[in-house]
Amino acid sequence: MQHLISLPSENEWFEFKEAKKDYTFDKIGQYFSALSNEANLKAQSKGWLVFGVVDKTREIIGTHYRENRAQLDQLKLEIASRTNGLTFNEIHELAVAGERVIMFEIPAALKGIPTSWNGHFFGRDGESLGPLKLNEIDLIRGEARNHDWSAEICSEATINDLDKHPIEKARDEYKKKASRSSK
Repeated sequence: MQHLISLPSENEWFEFKEAKKDYTFDKIGQYFSALSNEANLKAQSKGWLVFGVVDKTREIIGTHYRENRAQLDQLKLEIASRTNGLTFNEIHELAVAGERVIMFEIPAALKGIPTSWNGHFFGRDGESLGPLKLNEIDLIRGEARNHDWSAEICSEATINDLDKHPIEKARDEYKKKASRSSK
């Protein structure tokens, strides 16, 4: 919490909200999508939505949002039902300066899959919430193409780890192809 408060301003992957009594479910979902996508784009493992803090002054004012812990935990299921299956890693309830603060820990969008909310992708420009830009959608989707597990080196592997049958078959196929092309 102190780390977030010490940052000079909100950024693409974290947001403070006063949320004194309530906050709209749809806005929470839009922020979930935006902060998840932006965390991915900014190489962060997670994003944060924090209730009970004034953005500009960083004053801790507390929140009465879903004071019943069971209702607060129900939000995980509610969010998952409108995203592409993602939900909060955790919902942290803290007592800071005698006030209740809620920190929603939001996972970064999965490699190759932007996080949606009700079928739309959200993002941020600085502190502003809006649609995720097309080039940012392409960047996230491109992550799946850019990771080729078959090109990774297994330094512990030896020739004995390879299955002999596929190697023999490949050699036979190559011989057949080579004999056809030499005719």
